[in-house]
Amino acid sequence: MDYLWTPWRYAYVATAEKAVDCIFCELPRLGDDVKARIAYRAQHCFVILNTYPYTPGHVMIVPYAHLDELRKLPVEAAHEMMDLSQRMESVLRTLYHPGGINLGMNIGAAAGAGVAGHIHMHALPRWVADANFLSVVGETRILPESLETTYARIRQALETKMSP
Repeated sequence: MDYLWTPWRYAYVATAEKAVDCIFCELPRLGDDVKARIAYRAQHCFVILNTYPYTPGHVMIVPYAHLDELRKLPVEAAHEMMDLSQRMESVLRTLYHPGGINLGMNIGAAAGAGVAGHIHMHALPRWVADANFLSVVGETRILPESLETTYARIRQALETKMSP
């Protein structure tokens, strides 16, 4: 059996375990979308940058409702989540020109969810060999743009593509 180690994720795991409240419930109430890295707010869900991205452009589509299972999500919110996932696929393809896109959910701690009590959909662009020796062996992730730049690009693209 081969093992893949992701030591750059330790900072996230270590802080997530200490969090008393749900980060996905707290951030929308912060009152500062730039600080919270919320790129777009819809009626039932919001789009937020991943603070510890696998690749540039890694976002999450998160329902406002604090639910731990997708089957508990009201149908309107589930439809909106899928609509936002489709829109994010388009935005990521336009901004980053990736070779592919990952869309996915880890539901529950055993499935790998870092925030197990609040479902969320990951959307991230991918390229062939984007997990190279530097991230796997050198324990270093290279991101070619800052989170602030990623946030500004994605927010602008969402506002443009989602305006009525």
